[in-house]
Amino acid sequence: MDEGQRLSSRRGLGRVAVLALVVSLAGLSVWGWQKHRAPRPSAPKALAARHSTPFKDADTTLVALGRTLFFDKSLSEPAGTSCASCHEPEHGFSGTNGSKNGLAQGSRPGHFASRNTPSVLYLKYVKRFHYHWEEDMPLPDAFGGFFWDGRADSITALVRQPLLNPDEMGNRDLAQVARKLDAASYAADFRRAFPDMGADAEAVVTSAGAALQAFLLSPAMAPFSSRYDAYVRGEAHLSDLEMHGLAIFKDRAKGNCLRCHRVEDGIKDPTRSLFTDYGFEVVGVPRNRAALPSEPAHPDLGLCERKGAAKASKEDRFCGAFRTPSLRNVAVRTSFMHNGAFRSLRDVVAFYSTRDSAPGHWYPKEPYEDLPPEYRQYVNTDFAPYSMVNGVPRLDDADIDALVAFLQTLTDSEFQLASAENGTPSGQQLAGRR
Repeated sequence: MDEGQRLSSRRGLGRVAVLALVVSLAGLSVWGWQKHRAPRPSAPKALAARHSTPFKDADTTLVALGRTLFFDKSLSEPAGTSCASCHEPEHGFSGTNGSKNGLAQGSRPGHFASRNTPSVLYLKYVKRFHYHWEEDMPLPDAFGGFFWDGRADSITALVRQPLLNPDEMGNRDLAQVARKLDAASYAADFRRAFPDMGADAEAVVTSAGAALQAFLLSPAMAPFSSRYDAYVRGEAHLSDLEMHGLAIFKDRAKGNCLRCHRVEDGIKDPTRSLFTDYGFEVVGVPRNRAALPSEPAHPDLGLCERKGAAKASKEDRFCGAFRTPSLRNVAVRTSFMHNGAFRSLRDVVAFYSTRDSAPGHWYPKEPYEDLPPEYRQYVNTDFAPYSMVNGVPRLDDADIDALVAFLQTLTDSEFQLASAENGTPSGQQLAGRR
């Protein structure tokens, strides 16, 4: 990357940072979750009710408009699927829209997204995509960007992709989206927010993206309200089992999770521990056979393709590499990994521990079978927890239980009830297994 490109990238980051700062200074609490903690019969019903109530006075116009767009089911073709249908609040703003195969169901029957729905929480901390710069040490060789392959550098640009994807929201073109926005119940508010927008479909959809960006970068979408955050601030304690899990998480000879899911020790600022380095790793995830029973004609190669993006890497070592997700609110998700191959958090941890010691459990045919043979050499194998000690996995069942118990502490308070309803074993239940 030359100096001009670097400066352009940093200016773009600056624009996003300025917007985040403006929203932050407004002192938002988008749903009033921190002020209103009344008992809730169920997470999905409570969240749906909260989004049907009038906006609070503290909301800024743009954030409120973006939230309305996010929950608008009329923007798909046919109508009935909103951004929130797949980025479900009760599942930490990830989800499958009722699908049982680990991938989100689209607006048309029988259509599914090609990848698992990533959470849209904490997006304000995502950096623009770029390959390694010398000053990035010790960050990875490539990092940042939105989507699993980092192909979008702004939310404004990102939103049109699901809107136009025939397997997701299914609109024919930007003109169709623009007509729906013009007919929406909030069309007057939309025009007031963007008075210079005009009638050009490109400008209309870009304006919609700017409103969604304001919502997704608002403070309520990065709450830092988990028990782990309270622990970091010195306001709470973790159980013995959870502390054991944290120790394994950080132990480079055991779990070694912090190698990619970065945390900062000894700093009472949760914003320094985002549980990701936003880098790209080749993990060798098994095929999601519920979604793809047979070998696909073209395997998903992640970063070395960056679907539809410029600057796709042609280096073989990036083929099969996907961006490391944050582990915040991981316990409320319903499917895991870029392809939705796993349905339980415990299976994910067990996979990392036994992928190479018991490959037959994860791969019906051969290890890393979802990657073309020429790329399998780039799967990470030489550090914990993949590597073994005298042929024995570095994590036993008790270690895996402890790690899962710790990962539950990363659930923000807004989603704690959803975590219980999701069937994720609690720390106490896990402790009972030992």
